[in-house]
Amino acid sequence: MTYNRLLDALSAESYERLRPHLIPIHLTQGTSLHLPGDNIKYLYFPIDCLLSIITIMEDGATMESGIVGNQDVLGVSAFMSGSLPIRTEHVVQIAGTALKIDAEIFRRIFIQDQLLRQFFLKYTQAFIAQISQTSACNRLHSLEQRLCRWLLEAQARTESDHIELTQQFLAQMLGVRRAGVTQAAQKLQDNGLISYSRGHINVCDRPGLEANACECYRIVQEEYERLLFKK
Repeated sequence: MTYNRLLDALSAESYERLRPHLIPIHLTQGTSLHLPGDNIKYLYFPIDCLLSIITIMEDGATMESGIVGNQDVLGVSAFMSGSLPIRTEHVVQIAGTALKIDAEIFRRIFIQDQLLRQFFLKYTQAFIAQISQTSACNRLHSLEQRLCRWLLEAQARTESDHIELTQQFLAQMLGVRRAGVTQAAQKLQDNGLISYSRGHINVCDRPGLEANACECYRIVQEEYERLLFKK
């Protein structure tokens, strides 16, 4: 078991093709793995870290457009579009461990192994669903609902109730002012759903978070399960 759900869901034969090329790595919070204009040199399979795909506007404003954890891989464009440069920034949001693999090696195995190729094409469909749902969520739902969704995503993808993340960084991910995140987080804490101190958030009541979140978290999780993990 690698504790990355994608790798664990592969056939034994497909995983053995990848295994010799997977390199364990520790990722530090705030590190930029790729910048706009970069070519993808490595793909990353998170184990207990959390990565963000960040869209940057011309005025410098930022918004998280995708979240990558232990049921994901960072670097889809490496096998979907080859060596074309990306237009987003990829940032380590929560520190932890991952497995990385050279993009050229992964692309070669992707082309050669039909079962692996079919699986990662289904993953790409699930990830596009996540990005699309996140875009709609950012436009249509309240900050409190979006914060609940994000905390559920982070808890599920790191399998930890403890999240080390400053409110300033979280505000950048959600595309809002820090004061808004502070107010929303305080309301969640007053209702016993989370506890937080400087740089630390603890999920105290996951069912309560689910009840206060919008439908977006559930919809995305159901799509991942349907496409990738349903037995």
